[in-house]
Amino acid sequence: MNQPTPYEKIGGEEGVQRLCHRLYGVMRDLPSVKPLLDIHRDLEDSEQKLFEFLSGWLGGPQLFMERHGHPRLKMRHMQVAVDTSMRDQWMLCMRHALDETVTDPAFREELYQSLWGVADHMRNRPE
Repeated sequence: MNQPTPYEKIGGEEGVQRLCHRLYGVMRDLPSVKPLLDIHRDLEDSEQKLFEFLSGWLGGPQLFMERHGHPRLKMRHMQVAVDTSMRDQWMLCMRHALDETVTDPAFREELYQSLWGVADHMRNRPE
């Protein structure tokens, strides 16, 4: 029997949208992540692109690749100073979003750890 993909486990398109929407909601609501919020020019566009990326990253439709080409995440973020503080702010928002949208604790932690690796890779400024 085939194991479900993370995309299926999170609830498919609806689950990924819920996670992304909550992430940006937390970003707007938490005063401690204002520096992170301030680097986003267009939150709706950022939310849509994250949804497209996570869709494929989690094993669902490769929406980002189809619409924008290879993600090249680090290159696409080079115009923004991503240091340890930015990584930690993004991960704080993601922790809240995961806690509120992913009910399975083991899967939630697995996603958090995987996303931590991605976020850590995104750092492009020395400390």
